[in-house]
Amino acid sequence: MSRTVTVGLDDSPESRAAAEWAAREALLRGLPLKIVHVLEPTPRYVAQNPLLDLDGYRQWAEQLARESADGIRLRHPGIEVTTEQLTGTVADVLCEAAGFAELLVLGSRGLGGLGGFMVGSVSLGVVARAERPVVLVRAGEQAADEHRMDPTGVPSAAAPFRPVVLGIDVDEPDDTLLEFAFDAAARRHAALRAVHAWPEPPTSFYRFPGDVELYDILERRQASLLGKVLRSWREKFPDVEVIEASRCGSAAPVLVNDSNDASLLVVGRRIRTGSFGAHIGHVTHSALHHVAAPVAVVAHS
Repeated sequence: MSRTVTVGLDDSPESRAAAEWAAREALLRGLPLKIVHVLEPTPRYVAQNPLLDLDGYRQWAEQLARESADGIRLRHPGIEVTTEQLTGTVADVLCEAAGFAELLVLGSRGLGGLGGFMVGSVSLGVVARAERPVVLVRAGEQAADEHRMDPTGVPSAAAPFRPVVLGIDVDEPDDTLLEFAFDAAARRHAALRAVHAWPEPPTSFYRFPGDVELYDILERRQASLLGKVLRSWREKFPDVEVIEASRCGSAAPVLVNDSNDASLLVVGRRIRTGSFGAHIGHVTHSALHHVAAPVAVVAHS
């Protein structure tokens, strides 16, 4: 079965932005685009308005998906677009749809007061459980937002892509995460900025003699570890410019700060099967809430 770029569609502005992003990603990957709309067993539209019947709801949903597909075909000639209506609990159905996709694209609920995602429970639930990459796209995301300024200083989709940013743990690097990030950068002809954060040495809080020398030693050691992790991937993707960013500090704010100019942020989520169930991790959770660029969450073992 040929994989697709799949996008979950509803009637929200963020969902429409996600569909446009998914179409552009499908073109980059040379894959078909599938638009999925989930019919809720008891849709909130009907619950809130008794005058709206279920048949009317289904017809509205079909029209929504059809019009979205027609618009994408018009704006992105040559792309293969299919639509599918599924019924069930939204998060469950989208997780299942993700299993048949190269990646799943969802919209965020919009920008919060801190300039980041206000991620809804459905999106968080899918991100925490899906075993394929999931990309969250904020409302208002435009193609030009992912590109550098043109020579006149205006954001333009004709200009080169901004860098792809990868959050990486050098102690437990994962090939699935690294391959996704390098591949995304290669397809965009963009630089890949690999960001690794390491904690400040405990002695720095007490200003012991020799702190400067200790800091320098740790800085060189951590930079060396990052370079070692990336070495084989540089060889596999020789055309990708790699920027190694080994930073001293707490991982979440370091990654958020380094993603200010990203076209795409790539972070990982470890697949866990323990009794406490799936969870996202605090660094990925922070990225989802505070990074304005599209965020790809890649599940890995």
